[in-house]
Order: sequence, then structure tokens, then C-alpha cells
Amino acid sequence: MSVDAEQPAGTPSEVPGIDVPRLADWLARELPESGRIAAIDLIAGGRSNLTYAITLDGGRRVVLRRPPLGHVQPTAHDMGREYRVLTALGGGTAVPVPRTLALCDDEDVIGARFYLMDHVEGRVLRSREDAEDIAPERARGLSEALAAALAAIHTVDVDAAGLADFGRPSGYMERQLARWRRQWDGSQEAIRATGTVRDLPEYDRLGARLAERMPPDRPARLVHGDFRLDNALVRLEPRPEIAAVVDWEMSTLGDPLSDLGLTLVYWAEAADADELPVGAKITSAPGFFTRREFIDRYAALTGSDLADLDFYVAFACFKLAVILEGIHARYLQKATVGEGFDQIGEGVPVLLRRAHRTLDTGSL
Repeated sequence: MSVDAEQPAGTPSEVPGIDVPRLADWLARELPESGRIAAIDLIAGGRSNLTYAITLDGGRRVVLRRPPLGHVQPTAHDMGREYRVLTALGGGTAVPVPRTLALCDDEDVIGARFYLMDHVEGRVLRSREDAEDIAPERARGLSEALAAALAAIHTVDVDAAGLADFGRPSGYMERQLARWRRQWDGSQEAIRATGTVRDLPEYDRLGARLAERMPPDRPARLVHGDFRLDNALVRLEPRPEIAAVVDWEMSTLGDPLSDLGLTLVYWAEAADADELPVGAKITSAPGFFTRREFIDRYAALTGSDLADLDFYVAFACFKLAVILEGIHARYLQKATVGEGFDQIGEGVPVLLRRAHRTLDTGSL
């Protein structure tokens, strides 16, 4: 939703999650060279942290990120962590990220902590329709570029980047299982408060199976936490490339195969029977890697031991099911902003079934 640049100071804003007059005052203090706000638009597609494109006088564009409205888990949506990792990665690593501009810790400005970063020109690819102008050879090149971006994240020298204390890698997967179980419990409480009852018996059985299959610790690496094609801005000319990897809200130090497992859950193939209500369907178009090809390329770039990859895929299904349940809770509270939230809850049982099938058969 756009905001008229000439509106008088103090005019109530209709932009969800943004107090425009207070934001304008903050910008004038913190980034005095930025100029006045000409427009603010909610960027479509965000189902967690909210992302806004801000147009300033003279046409410059910046991006604002803030936590979602409504039901928010206590350990999620830390703007400071996201700002820190982007700033660190922008300081000379091979990971493509937007340049950070400023972090605001004062929740009185717009009602939550937020940060600003440069706008990066690039396309977000999600649907099969988005692939209509992408030749198969370019789709393959884009698959290569995405695998290279994931490998770049997992080979960052965290000491040199100033991220050695960015997480507690020992016992990472065990803590992840406990964390997402807590998130699930919090979402169930929020859902019950709306008068809704969810019957998902496969959840408890899956948690027990994952605990039994828990692998030993691997060497800690930087992990993105939600790595997928539509969390990247891409360019196709003159050659396919990842212009920026975005949405770093769940990044930390931990087991890199947790990232790979989640990427594979999102990676659609033409023969897949179940479709998720999130993630890019475009990878089922001609030319894109299969999941096996993506695995092989990642292994070649990193030299990683991919034993127990079925566990990581099943765990990724579990984690994503919990995330979708949290989004579903916010939808039931009428606290979501944007479209498509009415179908999010339907993906939860799909993911739980897929996790059990993966553990039963080893299929990826």
C-alpha cells in the first residue's frame, strides 16, 4: 500500500505494521541523507517476518524488515541477529546478500524492532508460470548457482567473518528438536484460544522417531535455516546467478545438513504427488535439477559426508510443519498480512506424512 509523500505529518498510516510518521522521523535522525518517504509497499509472499519496499525522494529504494503481527514465538524473529549476519556476510564473503543500512532497537518507532537494507534488483521465482521465459539450459544454470550459494554459506570462515559466537553448535540437532517441539506447543495453545481443535496424531510419533535417530554432532557451520529458491533474488542475464540470499531470520551456527534437508523438502519435482502450500513450484519445470542432482552438486562443492540424509529430510519436514502451524495460528487470530494464508494449515499433515515416509523408505 502506497503512502502519499505529501501527506501532513501525523496523518494516520494505513500500512499494516508501519507507523509512517514515526518511521519518517526516525529516518530523518538516523539516515538524514535518505530523503523523505515517497511510498511504502508490503512485498507480497512474506509469511513470517514482514518485508516492505520503501521508495525515497529521488527514486532510491530500501527494504525494511520487521517481525510479524499477532502470535510470535519468543525465540523467533530476532531482528538483531538477522541484521548482524547480513552485515558480517556483506563484509567480504562469497555469500551474496543485500547491504545493511541501519538497525532500530526502539520498539516505539513502529511497534517492533526493525532494520533497513539496500534494495537488490532481482526476480523471485516461485510458480511454474514464472518459468515460462526460462529456457531449460538457464534453469539448469540457476540450479547450479543455487547449489553454489548454499555451499558458499556452509564454507564461510565464521572466525574471519566475526560470527564465531553466533550460535551454540554442540548438540545443535537435539536443541533444534526441543525448540521446535516448544514452538508447536505454543502454536497449539494459540490455536485452542481461537476455539479451533487440531487432530494431528502423527506429530507426536514423528518427534519420538527423530529423537531415536538423532545423529552425532557434525562440525559446525553457518546455516541459513530456510534456504530455498524463493528466498533468493535471481538474475538470468547475462547468465543465471543468485543476486542475493534473503530471509536470514533463522540463521545460526549448526549442522549444515539441516539446511540441505530443508532445501530438498522445498525442491519440487514433476512427479511429486503432494504439493506444499509454500515454496517454489518452479523447480518442477524442464531443466531444473532433480533433488538427486542437487545433492550430487552440493556434495561435489563441499565434500560433505551425506550419510543420514534421510534423517535430515524428515527433520526438515517436521520443522516446516511446525513453522506452518505457527503461521496457521496467526491466520486463525486474523493477524496475518497478505494472501494465501487460508491454505497454510493444510500443509502440516502433508509434511508429517512425508517425514514418516522418508524415515520408512529412505526416499528423498
